Amino acid sequence: MSRIGRNPINVPSGVNVSIDTENCVITVKGPKGTLTQNYHNRMIVSYDANVITVARPSDEKEDRALHGLTRTLIYNMVVGVTEGYTKKLEVNGVGYRVAMQGKALNLTLGYSHPVIVDAPEGITFETPDANTILVKGINKQVVGETAAFVRSRRAPEPYKGKGIKYEGEKIRRKSGKTGK
Repeated sequence: MSRIGRNPINVPSGVNVSIDTENCVITVKGPKGTLTQNYHNRMIVSYDANVITVARPSDEKEDRALHGLTRTLIYNMVVGVTEGYTKKLEVNGVGYRVAMQGKALNLTLGYSHPVIVDAPEGITFETPDANTILVKGINKQVVGETAAFVRSRRAPEPYKGKGIKYEGEKIRRKSGKTGK
């Protein structure tokens, strides 16, 4: 058995789960919103007494791979509608700063023009100060993709460390020229 896949998912109170086994669709509704996910038709998903369990029909390689994946996707949905997800980005560099412009981010990153990043549906940006960006949402995948997109506008460079990086990310620094 998969160590991840065999763990049951406890559903907190205030969260409604509906499973359509015919179409292989699970819907999770909670205080922060609603998420819907398709799962593979070979996986067996059941919901009893506020516990979701995922089982697999056989020990074939594909079934073993899908078992843990399906359980993790459902768990991420339950956590997303109850707590939500946050990614924190830090902006480093002289003159580099970030500000809100309505629901969009206005990034000043050393280019000749400001970079405007619009928030996708279900995502909110926050800027507690001029060098910090918080990407918040209920869908873990969309939060990660949006944070990666914002980071890609000016990825950190290895010589001075200037750019946008994740909180806690270590940047491998290079020494630069060694002149005589």
